[in-house]
Amino acid sequence: MSGPAQPGAGDETATLFRRYFPPLHPEGWRFVPIFALATLILFWIWTPLGWIGVALTLWCAYFFRDPERVTPSRPGILVSPADGFIESIGPAPPPPELGMDEAPRTRVSVFMSVLDVHVNRAPAAGKVTRLSYTHGKFLSANLDKASTENERLAVRLELASGGELAFVLIAGLIARRIRCDIAEGASLAAGARVGMIRFGSRVDVYLPPGVEPLVTVGQRTIGGETVLAEAGRAGEPAASKPKRRRARKAAAEAELPSP
Repeated sequence: MSGPAQPGAGDETATLFRRYFPPLHPEGWRFVPIFALATLILFWIWTPLGWIGVALTLWCAYFFRDPERVTPSRPGILVSPADGFIESIGPAPPPPELGMDEAPRTRVSVFMSVLDVHVNRAPAAGKVTRLSYTHGKFLSANLDKASTENERLAVRLELASGGELAFVLIAGLIARRIRCDIAEGASLAAGARVGMIRFGSRVDVYLPPGVEPLVTVGQRTIGGETVLAEAGRAGEPAASKPKRRRARKAAAEAELPSP
């Protein structure tokens, strides 16, 4: 009786290749051939221009890379929806177009440069209860007013662990298109692909009330992997967990027999 099949050298080579040469996002197949064709024309015009075209074609393929990510499986965690760095953390009301409570929540903003992976991911497991696309300006995405004035796609997410959050894909100074790959009513896994923004942009996450961020301004993030916060069980704020642990400890000590 033969045992389970063992991965061969070919499988290991394919895995290693995908790690260093991730596949293109479908959106990339619209642009890379155009860049390649332009490169051929540039070579025909003047060889040095052709080499510039080669560099730009390679950059285009690099921009549209879509690597696999390993999302932590612990219930209640909220992960970064994008590669980049934490631009700002502070109180702000959710986008009014989502119809949520207007009370300020902690907003964590992740800025993506043109060198970052631009495939965006769901920050938590849950159900999409509302999508809203707002046409607007194309201010630099690192400005605070970009959250309210720029073109954006806002998503309201009912968390599987209880409660809800909002996240917003925001177009920037160079970005001119937001692609959405989800629909209202869709159930998402944490880290699932939700769309992408071209070319350089920002994603805001409005945490559930009472949830404290576990990241700091300037920290690098990996979309679908970096933990932004922990929402706890059934919507319980992470901040209440130390209190619960202290309560359990006090109860246990109270049950100890007197010396």
